[in-house]
Amino acid sequence: MIYEFTVDGSRQNTRLDVFAAEKADGLTRSQIKSLIDSGKLLVNGRAAAKGGYVLRAGDAVRVETETKTPSAAPEEIALDIVYEDEFFAVINKPQGMVVHPARGSLSGTLVNALLYKMTALSSLNGDAARPGIVHRLDKDTSGLIAVAKTDAAHLSLSKQIADKSALRYYTAVLDGVLKPDEGVIETFIGRSQSDRTKMAVTKEGRRAVTLFKVTERFAGFTLVEFELKTGRTHQIRVHSKHIGHPVTGDKTYGGSQRFKTDGQLLHASRLVLRHPATGVEMQFFAPLPEYFEKVIALLKKGR
Repeated sequence: MIYEFTVDGSRQNTRLDVFAAEKADGLTRSQIKSLIDSGKLLVNGRAAAKGGYVLRAGDAVRVETETKTPSAAPEEIALDIVYEDEFFAVINKPQGMVVHPARGSLSGTLVNALLYKMTALSSLNGDAARPGIVHRLDKDTSGLIAVAKTDAAHLSLSKQIADKSALRYYTAVLDGVLKPDEGVIETFIGRSQSDRTKMAVTKEGRRAVTLFKVTERFAGFTLVEFELKTGRTHQIRVHSKHIGHPVTGDKTYGGSQRFKTDGQLLHASRLVLRHPATGVEMQFFAPLPEYFEKVIALLKKGR
């Protein structure tokens, strides 16, 4: 798999290995070193000498990964299709489903199900494992995800997400009692230096902005609505941990395991976008999953 990027002003002064890890499917330090040693990590057409090279605006970075991206095969898997027409679809993804095939998850993904259900998906990703995928949700985050059926629809939806005209809202239960009724969390998020499978607030990361509003407070927990203004990997989960209130059930970022859920209590509950062909604004909702509602019911009872 070959990745090619041009460094913009917001990423200058970033280490090459940090940049490559963020951009090329979360490569580990050892993988990056291997790529450098084998001459497969290039800067401005020349093999990089070291991962600590400090990037400058305009640098052209090329990464040729050593692991081939898996392709996806159709699989008969039930899907909760919230909306569908000839241009795009909106799916309510269940907790536990991976969005597309990758190392360790080659089947049972949303893409496998989409290939079985739908006759056409966009190909703009240029990746046999990600047809139609415009944006992603973590495996254990449930809720709404838009899927493009045509390349034109893909371009429109991607642009709406990039220019922030598409609005994405999430419902979450957080550990602890969040004191402000509402607010903005703004940091820089990048790959964790201590654990490359995690993201973290870091000076070398990319700008991340999340709005929050408290819905209800309980004894030791808070029900919150989040709105994403940027789309960094694990953004809400990292921001919640950063303010001292990790998402309940989030094993990766230290969330309470009191309710023994299969993952974090985080649900993409509302999506607002313009139809990619007509431009008409559309709004989609996904009710909270049953396990999520059961936790809220327990919290209301003070348990």
